[in-house]
Amino acid sequence: MRHRLGTVQVSVVLALVTACGALGTQAVAAVGSLGIWRLAQAPATPPGRSITIRGTVAALQGSHLRVATVSGDQDVTLVEPLTVIGARSARLGDITPGTFVGTAARADADGTLRALEVHIFPESMRGTGEGHRPWERPGTTMTNADVEAVVQRTEGSALTLKYRDGTVLVVVPPDTPIVRFEPGDRSQIVPGAGIVLSRATSAADGTISTSRVTVGVNGARLPM
Repeated sequence: MRHRLGTVQVSVVLALVTACGALGTQAVAAVGSLGIWRLAQAPATPPGRSITIRGTVAALQGSHLRVATVSGDQDVTLVEPLTVIGARSARLGDITPGTFVGTAARADADGTLRALEVHIFPESMRGTGEGHRPWERPGTTMTNADVEAVVQRTEGSALTLKYRDGTVLVVVPPDTPIVRFEPGDRSQIVPGAGIVLSRATSAADGTISTSRVTVGVNGARLPM
């Protein structure tokens, strides 16, 4: 039965290759990209999945980063070229019309969005993740958009945020953590600094790697 099944698989592959031959190498490549070749090969290792790690820097030795998290230390391999984004403490007064920001928010019962945190992007990162979408925590959203207006309200300032497909109003309570992103460098990854790895990859063998980190500068709290 095993030999017979293998013969059928090979026949299917040969038939597909013959059919694609008349269409050129691009069609053959397309069939391969759909995984048809795996019928005649051993199963491939599943691709790594993206994860987020939050904590503080415990140690950095060469490419080996150790992050202290609420669930224990996590070892991470830093992959070159490494992108480091620095995050400095900021205030609401730093946000003016035309500023590109990102804000996580939670909706009140009446639908009002209240900011949980605000990130100010530098001009070089304008447009990053633009849009309004559900965030990772239940009942929360993330909006990356241009500030169209800053409005004073009794419960705090409110930002009118305009993105490609619409506009939202987000109230920013006085105690909302605000940080300003800027290009960073490896020297800022020091013990005790807050750090977020939002695009880390967990491989099949359990090892974790990343080529992008966000680190708090001068003790800045990272709310992300």
